[in-house]
Amino acid sequence: MNLDYIIPNNWSIIEEGFDPSQVKASESLFSIGNGAMGQRANFEEKYSGPTFQGSYIAGVYYPDKTRVGWWKNGYPEYFAKVLNAPSWIGINVTINNEQLDLFACKNVKDFRRELNMKEGWLSRSFVATLQNDIDVEVKTKRFLSLDLDEVGAIEFNITPLNSDAEITFEPYLDSGITNEDTNWDDKFWDTLKVSHENHQAFIQAKTMKTDFYTCTFMESEVFIDGKSVLIEPDFTSDANLASFKYSFNVKQNETYTIHKFGGYTVDRDHDKNELVSAAKTTLDKAKTAGFSKLLDDQKQAWAQIWDMADITIEGDVKAQQGIRFNIFHLNQTYLGTDETLNIGPKGFTGEKYGGSTYWDTEAYCIPFYMATKDQSVARKLLAYRYNHLPKAIENAEKLGFTNGAALYPMVTMNGEECHNEWEITFEEIHRNGAIAFAIFNYYRYTGDFSYIPEMGLEVLIGISRFWHQRANFSTNKNKYMILGVTGPNEYENNINNNWYTNYIAKWCIDYTLETIEKVKEGHSDDYARISGKTKITHEELALWKEVADNMYFPYSEEHNVYLQQDGFLDKELITVADLDKSQRPINQKWSWDRILRSPYIKQADLLQGMYFFEDQFTTEELERHFDFYEPFTVHESSLSPCVHSIQAAKLDRMDQAYTFYLRTSRLDLDDYNHEVHEGLHITSMAGTWMSIVEGFGGMRIKNDTLSFEPKIPAQWECYSFKVNFRHQIITVSVSQNETQFELEGDADLDILVNGKAVTISANNLVTV
Repeated sequence: MNLDYIIPNNWSIIEEGFDPSQVKASESLFSIGNGAMGQRANFEEKYSGPTFQGSYIAGVYYPDKTRVGWWKNGYPEYFAKVLNAPSWIGINVTINNEQLDLFACKNVKDFRRELNMKEGWLSRSFVATLQNDIDVEVKTKRFLSLDLDEVGAIEFNITPLNSDAEITFEPYLDSGITNEDTNWDDKFWDTLKVSHENHQAFIQAKTMKTDFYTCTFMESEVFIDGKSVLIEPDFTSDANLASFKYSFNVKQNETYTIHKFGGYTVDRDHDKNELVSAAKTTLDKAKTAGFSKLLDDQKQAWAQIWDMADITIEGDVKAQQGIRFNIFHLNQTYLGTDETLNIGPKGFTGEKYGGSTYWDTEAYCIPFYMATKDQSVARKLLAYRYNHLPKAIENAEKLGFTNGAALYPMVTMNGEECHNEWEITFEEIHRNGAIAFAIFNYYRYTGDFSYIPEMGLEVLIGISRFWHQRANFSTNKNKYMILGVTGPNEYENNINNNWYTNYIAKWCIDYTLETIEKVKEGHSDDYARISGKTKITHEELALWKEVADNMYFPYSEEHNVYLQQDGFLDKELITVADLDKSQRPINQKWSWDRILRSPYIKQADLLQGMYFFEDQFTTEELERHFDFYEPFTVHESSLSPCVHSIQAAKLDRMDQAYTFYLRTSRLDLDDYNHEVHEGLHITSMAGTWMSIVEGFGGMRIKNDTLSFEPKIPAQWECYSFKVNFRHQIITVSVSQNETQFELEGDADLDILVNGKAVTISANNLVTV
């Protein structure tokens, strides 16, 4: 734990007291989004202290030219950058000609910031003494509308406390922004036109290279003690700025308020020549509704989300706050309304990783969206990959693969690989397996096979062709091997026979062969179309099977475990417990050379495979491997604690499972990895949900039946969650003494509880 200033609360993230050293971290933690856009929790007014300004539009990116010391054949030409978009939130505030700036004030007291997760809004309040000795009280609230997802709303109140004052609000738009993350300091935006009409202002801009056309817009109105004041503002502009000035002589203890509506229209949704017109329509809707009505609608929209997605925990406020924080940010990032979008690792909270899609989506996020929303949302995420299949084939062709072999990208915006670290781009090929597993997992959970003949089988064929070609035959061992890879443990590069990679490659081929037969038998028209398109032959399938049946898996007879990779036992096997704490985190303290020679594991690697394919291993096998590998795991990936929590719960090690749960749920709130200022770890937040539902709740699909093996940490009185299983909503409530199941719907549902069959009647409560 590296931060400890967030106040524990069941439904809110709360900060009290102004500390400039915490501003960047809070800008991440208090970020807001609505699936279409998002922003860090920057102050509306000027702030001259250290800050990371960030506003982002879903699907808008820039192909930043790759920067490497030594170019290698096959390198992606660019790294797709999440773009810091033109800002609409700014409101300069002056009091008797002195600008409000918390970093420059004589004194700031009663500072309080709250992110209300239940209702979906961000607020601040404080009392500041300016250099001119005027005391002002400020209260602000803002949100990004879920119903009108192109618009956000701000309410900014200021009250002079010790004298009358002339106060000026200057709401503005600014397209002269830069990215924190850039390779060459390129100019990412080209401002096309700055204009205004009455109280509305517009900045039309487009991205360089990718030519996304956008219109950033705003409109404002002002009030005194809640009553509208008609002020004709002064308008000023330059090449990248548009601003209005609303000045008023405010009496002591009167409250001067501005409501500002702003946001973006984008040519992803509108004709590029109609963006201003679309912005006017959006502003008219927002202005007509007004701030209060929009806020009420926001509360209702979030109430609907929470009704299905909430997890309740009684007896442990920090644990409750953590899971809701994770669920909240997942829903701020992706709502499933657009199959051209996906879940980026930082969401709308930062720029560090670039790209919008990693294997995180398939491995961690799809289970969350399948269970907490309608299955159509998860299907959209799978359709996203199907639509990128041609690009995945191109990615493989660039590396020398043929015949429709597909290598899905590690990082992408449009299906094309855009990650520029060689050990990721060329070697971390296990990402292909996660996509195939997601297809299997979707069908296993939803029972919807239709995706596979319509789209999924083509993806599986492309992936299996890649694995067949990527494996090579060793005459020395008379086995097929996969050499020169990086597994999920990125602290080992260019190693041979990573167990997880080899295992998932074999599984992919076996699953594809099985699925081909199933489609052939039950969907003959689709099979004819797919076989004609892919030119698949019996001879090729036989070659695949030979590879799968003869895949090599390194094993230690001495330790009675599979080896993470061929050379793992050649390392100096010093456990994390014996590592000096001053050396942690090693990714910030050690050279890369030293890390690669160490036994330390960044995240679940071999254990990731045992998580995916739990049914293919005994509990005793899992226990042996967990006991061998977890002591070498430093958990310096956000994706690590959740898998280990699930497996510790499976092994009835509830204290360890609880510790891992707290780490995954509060990874950002407590800043375990010293990096929250860069943005949040959005995709791993889905793993937090899994650690409760799959870990403590023990939810699995066994023999096509929903199964639970409920357990509860000693620190909790009870917990509950809902899952949408094949269009039936099941509420699971676990206490220290019993588990209750309740079913919404019209039909009974048969489930397994601790291996025993239980029937839940519709709208009835069953206690086990």
